[in-house]
Amino acid sequence: MIPVNHDAVEVDFDSARARLHVRGLDVFDDHDLANSLTQGLGIPSPPIPGVFPVRAKVSFDVEWNGAVDTAQIENDAQHFKGSFLSTGATICWSAEQPGFRFQSDTPPDPKANLVSVLGREQNGVFFT
Repeated sequence: MIPVNHDAVEVDFDSARARLHVRGLDVFDDHDLANSLTQGLGIPSPPIPGVFPVRAKVSFDVEWNGAVDTAQIENDAQHFKGSFLSTGATICWSAEQPGFRFQSDTPPDPKANLVSVLGREQNGVFFT
């Protein structure tokens, strides 16, 4: 888990809106999933050569907006209950490292994504 500043997150559950706004977060670019899982050693089959991770910075802005559907879930046996909103969402994302920069395209229609959910839940000792 990578901590972000408290003010990077804004949530207004009753209006079905939330935002995660992060700029210049220091990360390691592992090149691909195989190298991320093997700490840069790659895998023999299918052959994916090892690539040493490099320092990079990422920035992203995720916005959830507008309730498409709602759900109330309660499970007394597992001490869990919650209110959940299916929403539209968009993300703008960029990464940079020495000699390379990537910027995502302009986000499409927020309702074009497959799944976006905002939720409030209570569980464990907070379940009452």
